[in-house]
Amino acid sequence: MVVPQIEIKSLAEIDQAAATFLTLAGTNRFFSFYGEMGAGKTTIIKAICKLLGVSDTVNSPSFSIINEYRTLTGDQVYHFDFYRIKNLNEALDTGCEEYFYRDKWCFIEWPEKIEAVLPDFSVPVHIRVNPEGKRTIGIR
Repeated sequence: MVVPQIEIKSLAEIDQAAATFLTLAGTNRFFSFYGEMGAGKTTIIKAICKLLGVSDTVNSPSFSIINEYRTLTGDQVYHFDFYRIKNLNEALDTGCEEYFYRDKWCFIEWPEKIEAVLPDFSVPVHIRVNPEGKRTIGIR
């Protein structure tokens, strides 16, 4: 299987990368972002949200676990960050599963912590950083 990839050489390319991402996304609206700390998960999600028409400030919900945004057309966007959870029960206590099945835009950081409850329709997105700092985003 060929995995579509987006290469980002610098932050100046982030908006174009987000546009390419949305084109590759097709009708999918649920994405799980994998990548090491500092890989750029939040940065690409911010750029995607901007293109979706989110006017709210988009930042990592690392303490709140979930941020809810609205686009200019009123569509909801959910942004999760499970980095700080200690176990799956803690994630479930947030009510995350209720959000997962609402057919809204959903972006998850650190999905490896909740893989047991990720929906089958979640599209894995892997961000890799090479030694020169270039990012490669692979969408499966």
